[in-house]
Amino acid sequence: MAPVASALRAYAPRVETRLALTGQHTTLVDQVLTAFDVERHYDLGIMKDGQTLYDVVHGAMDGLRDVVQDFRPDVLLVQGDTATVFTASLVGFFERVRVGHVEAGLRSGDKYAPFPEEVLRRLSDVISDYYFAPTGRSRDLLLAENVPSEQIHVTGNTVVDALLEVSAQARPVSNEVLRTVTEDRSRRLVLLTAHRRESFGAPIRELFGAIRTIADEFDDIGVVYPVHPNPNVMGPAQELLSDHPRIHLTEPLDYFDLVSALQSASLVLTDSGGIQEEAPTFGAPVLVLREVTERPEGITAGVAELVGTDATLIVERARAALASSGREGRANPYGDGRAGARIADILVSDLTGQPRTTTDWDG
Repeated sequence: MAPVASALRAYAPRVETRLALTGQHTTLVDQVLTAFDVERHYDLGIMKDGQTLYDVVHGAMDGLRDVVQDFRPDVLLVQGDTATVFTASLVGFFERVRVGHVEAGLRSGDKYAPFPEEVLRRLSDVISDYYFAPTGRSRDLLLAENVPSEQIHVTGNTVVDALLEVSAQARPVSNEVLRTVTEDRSRRLVLLTAHRRESFGAPIRELFGAIRTIADEFDDIGVVYPVHPNPNVMGPAQELLSDHPRIHLTEPLDYFDLVSALQSASLVLTDSGGIQEEAPTFGAPVLVLREVTERPEGITAGVAELVGTDATLIVERARAALASSGREGRANPYGDGRAGARIADILVSDLTGQPRTTTDWDG
């Protein structure tokens, strides 16, 4: 959301923008606020140990109700598909405030994959008034659900805006494990991220077995795996990967180190939605460790492959990627770095009557 907040700030004082945070990822958010020079106005501080989806929804609902009743905005913007996004949308509906959904229209077609995101984004889109679709496919899916065409705008994804802005900043790598691997010119970096709930149990163990096989076969790679703290991920990762000399487990990367890793990686294996969109900017081949994805544009464009958690397929496609000549020069199918400016322009034009200065993205 930072690129949208930055773009809206340019319209002050005609438009007043306030940012509300739920307080679930304070350290990471603080870094992003600093990088984009964005000010927080509300912080709900709902994070607590062992919290469940029920806790997040309850805490966000109470906190955002108070924020919206205090500020009385004309538009409430949400982004993505988290419990916070749906809860904020519902608060907007209860308070009769128009809701704008940034990253609207993503669909996997399976309500349990990814869980709970697929249902949360669908529910948010039922409530929304402005639909900021990242791609033409997202627009078409919304039209198929009978969303009025005049409410849909194809903008590209703001994740690409953020990535381009941060990658242009010269920042040293702070994570020691990542720094060690990237500074070793004799090794190629393989970045792994895996944390999805639907992979817990046997699937994630099979996935980790594939990673170990790849590391055994290629002695010129270093696998960096920022491990999610969930015990369902941490336990199998420690058991199956921690003793391998070319697999390096580390704590989650901050956003700036993640960008550096994507810039340096020879191969990315991920079940993250955002990384599917980010990695193509730098041309790194991507293997998507999911059975279904709501972001098939990368697969259609040839910058990603869907491999699930099947060990045989993961190893086969990783071999092919690592044996190829390296990075491709294709355009990122998820955005051109101007999504935030388009969203701000659309909102300001609607709220003030000022003519638009941008056009929808044709990607």
